[in-house]
This record gives sequence, structure tokens and C-alpha cells, in this order.
Amino acid sequence: MLPEKTIQLSRAEYKQQPVVRIDFTSDAELIGLVKQQPGASWSQDLGCWNIPENQFNLNALFSAFRGKAWVDYSGLKINQAPTGTSEKTTRDYSHRLTTRLPDGYLERLKQKRYSESTIRTYCAYFKDFRNHFNGKELQDISVDHINNYLLALIEKNQISHSQQNQRINAIKFYYEKVMKSDKQHYAIDRPRGERKLPDVLSKQEIEAMLRATKNKKHKCLIALIYSCGLRRSEAINIRLEDIDSKRMLIKIRGAKGKKDRYVQLSPNILKLLREYYKLEKPACYLFEGQAGGKYSATSIFNDIKNAAQRAGIKKRVYPHILRHSFATHNLEQGIDIRFIQEWLGHESIKTTQRYTHVSKDIFAFRNPIEDIDLDDG
Repeated sequence: MLPEKTIQLSRAEYKQQPVVRIDFTSDAELIGLVKQQPGASWSQDLGCWNIPENQFNLNALFSAFRGKAWVDYSGLKINQAPTGTSEKTTRDYSHRLTTRLPDGYLERLKQKRYSESTIRTYCAYFKDFRNHFNGKELQDISVDHINNYLLALIEKNQISHSQQNQRINAIKFYYEKVMKSDKQHYAIDRPRGERKLPDVLSKQEIEAMLRATKNKKHKCLIALIYSCGLRRSEAINIRLEDIDSKRMLIKIRGAKGKKDRYVQLSPNILKLLREYYKLEKPACYLFEGQAGGKYSATSIFNDIKNAAQRAGIKKRVYPHILRHSFATHNLEQGIDIRFIQEWLGHESIKTTQRYTHVSKDIFAFRNPIEDIDLDDG
């Protein structure tokens, strides 16, 4: 006889981290069983129990609720690439929920102070690797096996250059950092980085987005990201005390590379911030969700996308395009590229120099076609 109680599993994002939602009608016995699962916690924002995806074990959950409740895991079968990667092809990654990481892999990543995004990506890709060689001991997988595995991903799955590098790094991390083996070398050549030019909005397009945005928080958010050249994660983490109105600076804490930096606070932005603060009264972070705490990355993406749609912009608009636009517009205004490098927090000037290839100033010459008569007569 099947149990009458049902537990519904599905994917979600909580605190910028992929999680597995656990939904069921409130029941003391089921709550007690959920609490025993590693990583399980209650989220007021989501209104359910959840477990971080990199800690979730479907087999363990089945065992815990066997005879107590029916576990519906159909919501986990939605194919999904790891957050932060550029993989476009839809494939089945359901094995990641049942594949265990080797002892010490996750712990070592945390000890090395890797970012949450990198940890999620490495764990996902190493689970793919382990699943491919299911039944084979990791120490018995030869370099030739690994080369063939990577080659198949390139030829059959057509993975991107950056993903190829990430998958190689995830494998090398296990053998070199966890197992303390000699440095690993694979016959697959590391791909040369693709030179993709950043997308840029005009000043008029950004003004149109701001004029079309009536919500004070959303308007403040868009204006701040653009005026300071921020990454989305940097905007999320700004605290009230990071706004220095006397020195007209904003402190960006723990940005990419775990580095702090200061960015310029525009008088126009300060005025907008004060209006927003009086209206919203955030408690800790400059931008907070409805239930408090950090504003979510998904909300920022949607706010900016919706603003572009209201403004009638046909380009693909996303948070980072505001950062690209900030850098390009400053370069076109004649600001020294070294200052732009510092504002953006780039470690290498080469990263900043790519904006010279999208600045309209590189076309500031008279085109010889102008000296040719194109009239039919």
C-alpha cells in the first residue's frame, strides 16, 4: 500500500545558490525526517525546506521517507547546466543529484577559498566526470581515458572554450589538490580564448531605461550599477555603511579576486539613493528583498531586462552590459584607461583594453567612401 503523504521536489535558487525545494503539507513527522538531511534548512522567502544542490542526495532522501511519504522527483528532471556556465545545449544532468563527490573534494575547495560560483561549477563538472566512469575507481582512470572523455565532450557536446577549461580544472583539482598527485598534463590542448567584444548601450538607451522605470528601487539599482561600473554580485553585497557621502565614494567589499576597492559616488546618484532610502528604509544591505536580506541576482536580472523592454530597446540587455557601457563611455570621454581599470577592479590592463575595440572613437576618421559619388545619375 502506497503512503498517503506526498513530498514534491523541484529546483530553485536561494541566496544565489541552486537548491532543491522540498514541499509538503505541514506534518511533524516529515519535518523531523527532513531536519535529519545534511544541509536541510527552512527558508521563509521560499516558504519551504530546501537543501543546497551540491549537498543533496536523492537516494538518501528516498531511504529516509520510505514507507512514510511518496517522493515525487519529477521536478528535478528538468535539464539544467550549472549556474554561471555558458553551456547552451539542453542535456540530462539528473545524475548530479545522486552522484557523490569523493571525500575531501568539496572540503578542499572551501579550504582554498574558492568562490561559491566556482565551487558549484567544479562540483557539477566533477560529478559528470565521475558519472561517465561509473563503476571505475578514480585512481584507475588513466590520462588516456581522461583525454578521450574530454575529446568526446568537445566533438559530440560541442562544449565552449571556457567550459572545456573549467572541466579540465575540475578534474585537475581532484588529482593535484585532493590526491596530491603530480601535476597533470592532458593531450587536449587548452583552447585559446575567444575574442568576443562586449555589448554596449548608448547613453540615450540607458537614459530611456531609467525614464521608463518608475519603481524607485529598480531605478536606483540600474543607475548605480551603470554609474559605478559594478558587477551584479557587487551591487548585491553593498551595505549601508559602505556609502561614504562625505568622501563621495562607495566601498566595494570582497569583489572578484577577494579584493576591496572604492568607486566614485556621483552627486546625482547620492540624491537618488537618499530618495530611495526614505521610501524603502533598508535595514542592512542597500538593496534588500521583500523579506529582508540581500536582493537576489535573479531579481536584478529581471529588473534590468524589464526596464529595457519598457524603453523599447531591441538589444539583449543584461546586468553586465551596464558595466560594459560605463567603461566604454568613460573611454570615449577621454578618461585614462588606467583609471577605468582601477574603477572596474581589473587585475590586468589587457582586460580593460578590450573596450578600446568597441569605442566609437576608433571610427573617428573620414571614410573614403564619402569622396565617391554614389548617385545613380
